[in-house]
Amino acid sequence: MTALLEDYALIADRRTAALVCRNGSIDWLCWPRFDSNACFAALLGNESNGRWRLAPTQPGRVTRRYQPDTLVLETDFETATAAVRVIDFMPPPHTGPSALVRLVVGLRGQTAMQLDVDLRFDYGRVPPWIEPCDGGFVARIGPDLAVFRGTVPVELRTGGAAAGFVVSEGEHVAFALQYGDSCAEAPGAIDADAALRDTQSDWRDWIARFDKPTHWPDAVRRSLLTLRALIYAPSGGLVAAPTTSLPEKPGGTSNWDYRFCWLRDATFTISALLNAGYHQEARQWRDWILRALAGTPSELRIMYRVDGSRHMYESNLDWLPGYRWARPVRIGNAAAAQRQIDVLGEVIDTMDLSARAGLAPSTQLQHVARAIAERIEAIWQEPGQGVWESRGEARQYTYSKVMAWAGVDRFIRNKALHDAAEPDVLRRLEALRNRIHQEVCAEGYHAGLGTFVQHYGGQTLDGSLLLMPLVGFLPVDDPRMAGTIAAIERELMHDGLVWRKSPSGGEPEGAFLACSCWLADCRSLQGRDAAAREAFERLLAVRNDVGLLSEEYNLRGRHLSGNFPQALSHLALVTTGLGLSGPVLQRGGG
Repeated sequence: MTALLEDYALIADRRTAALVCRNGSIDWLCWPRFDSNACFAALLGNESNGRWRLAPTQPGRVTRRYQPDTLVLETDFETATAAVRVIDFMPPPHTGPSALVRLVVGLRGQTAMQLDVDLRFDYGRVPPWIEPCDGGFVARIGPDLAVFRGTVPVELRTGGAAAGFVVSEGEHVAFALQYGDSCAEAPGAIDADAALRDTQSDWRDWIARFDKPTHWPDAVRRSLLTLRALIYAPSGGLVAAPTTSLPEKPGGTSNWDYRFCWLRDATFTISALLNAGYHQEARQWRDWILRALAGTPSELRIMYRVDGSRHMYESNLDWLPGYRWARPVRIGNAAAAQRQIDVLGEVIDTMDLSARAGLAPSTQLQHVARAIAERIEAIWQEPGQGVWESRGEARQYTYSKVMAWAGVDRFIRNKALHDAAEPDVLRRLEALRNRIHQEVCAEGYHAGLGTFVQHYGGQTLDGSLLLMPLVGFLPVDDPRMAGTIAAIERELMHDGLVWRKSPSGGEPEGAFLACSCWLADCRSLQGRDAAAREAFERLLAVRNDVGLLSEEYNLRGRHLSGNFPQALSHLALVTTGLGLSGPVLQRGGG
């Protein structure tokens, strides 16, 4: 059976990423970028779907860690008589083609090791054509090429190679797998030691720029490094996660492809990066959004590919059994074409936040902001699929209306955004802002329950309602808002974590981890500082041993669930970890 998500660590080169299991197996890798076909897909099947395992032949104690302030992973395997360390990393983009490097270091005694490299392109389905080369092999299939080289002999087999070898104390063995173009000459050999130094420097130089005060420096720094790993370096776009089809429920069907850039994450991303002091990365993300929206800002989609392209047709991979038998395995995401009105507001909120932080808006940005504000004016009353991307009936979701209000509000209040707008346009939008606010307070609030509700006419709560005071829609001490927070604490909390919506029959999905941060932020605004820290530290407690979070946490099974690692969870962690420690730039002012 595939390992639990807790057992995986992330390595990345800011073009793509791999998941390394604590048993020494790399079970997930898409090449050459995050949304490419996977050549290691054992995560969604088994070893026959592609993996690279490097581990001792005998079982023993396993410990692991990232080297400080890097994404260089160290895994120590120990037995009574021997110990060995495997060091895994991906060199940074400026060093050449994308590559995986694995170093084996003998620590004590003699350790018998086993290497198994099984490439399966097209998401674990097709083995490549293999040819021997000096120190390893060259694999070709269609447009893809991979070169494997090592410092011990290997035996070639279908789609890969295997080797058994012994490592003694003080001995070093190196392996590298590089990507290339099958129509071009194979890339040259990697100097593993130099690549390690380059990788260490690349991560450490970047995180050294972080100097903001926080009570949880290790957690915040690790989350920032994880977020950097999920930013596609050539474009600046942030993927929601490097994986697809890791289920929200064990064995369930809510298995979605997250290897794309969600516009909804825009404000959370800008906020985290700006408050952490990473203005260059925030500017790159803002500029990525502008390029993605170019030409048709009023017809924006809720997500795009890492390069800003629009098409991501959804299909099922029937040959993969799925993570722990959760099917279907999906690639692409049909939700890209959904109507989610909140996304319009999120984009303008992003522009407002970046402008207030000193990232001067261009004429193009002003044009896009106005086009989106007028698009909100045209469609804000229409139903949509909501922040959780329901594939059921379209509804009048309360949070969607709140963010429609926020988008119009930011456009009106920020002169840098509306400077070119005519006075009658601003007057019209001011009236619209008031109208949306009045309607949400009338239709989105249930007087009998004393809370805002998920959608008009409903009676269920929703974790997204915690964002209402955080975006400035109502003050946190408004009785309606206070009642909503109290109701969420009473009905959506379990064991200190927060569900995003009320469970509805069957096994509930996991607690939505970002919601715990939003609750902590609300408690902080209420002056409940100890309770805010309690909620935040409960979230920190479910990170795995190397500091990573997925989208959700399964409270029954006590394990992480959903795509992994999840950008939104780490964005929320950074923002809350800074906000509970000192003044930060707030959404909606302040």
